[in-house]
Amino acid sequence: MNLTLEQVKNNPYVKEYIKQTEIALRALGFTEHGQRHSDLVSKRAYFLAQKIGLSKEQRELAAIAGYLHDFGNFLGRNQHHYWGALLASQIFGNKLDPKNLSILIQAIANHDKYEMKFTSKVSAILVLADKSDVHFTRVVEPNGDQIKADIHDRVNFATKENKIEVDKKEKKIKLELKIETDICPVMEYFEIFTERMAYCREAANYLGYSFNLVINNFNLL
Repeated sequence: MNLTLEQVKNNPYVKEYIKQTEIALRALGFTEHGQRHSDLVSKRAYFLAQKIGLSKEQRELAAIAGYLHDFGNFLGRNQHHYWGALLASQIFGNKLDPKNLSILIQAIANHDKYEMKFTSKVSAILVLADKSDVHFTRVVEPNGDQIKADIHDRVNFATKENKIEVDKKEKKIKLELKIETDICPVMEYFEIFTERMAYCREAANYLGYSFNLVINNFNLL
């Protein structure tokens, strides 16, 4: 594979598209989907790929998919996964062989398509890395009125700790959260994240693992 994460990060088009995505989603009132989210999902994807024993090439591909997965949002939120896949193909089509390019763009296209069936480990890893990112730092405008009005802001703002772990021996992937229940009840987390957690469970199962969700030391999945 002739493409590295560092090359992707330094690409001027990628830089600008992530910047424009941050601007576009801020205007729509969404939680943060820009540089912070791109970096975190990329690092988490690499970590997961490494922990489950993927090759160096596949780890790098997972990290690249994590970094690029949301950068098509500035073209439209509802189809951002398709826009991102097409943009990645346009920018990096001559840097990857057909197989790795197809894995990359499929992972980006599938990360927000809950009806899709997994056919690559990179796609499954990206879902786990992306859907597990709930944290107070994702709240763009952490003022009281906005948090009270928006359940997504409220749930993210209430989540003060977030870590994901892999137990290769027990074949478990665990997402552990600390939520301040005086800001929002745990039930509100499930109101907006049930579908995403089910997708994480499906992704983990594809990798041969179970998925566990632990909130405030209680095992909920």
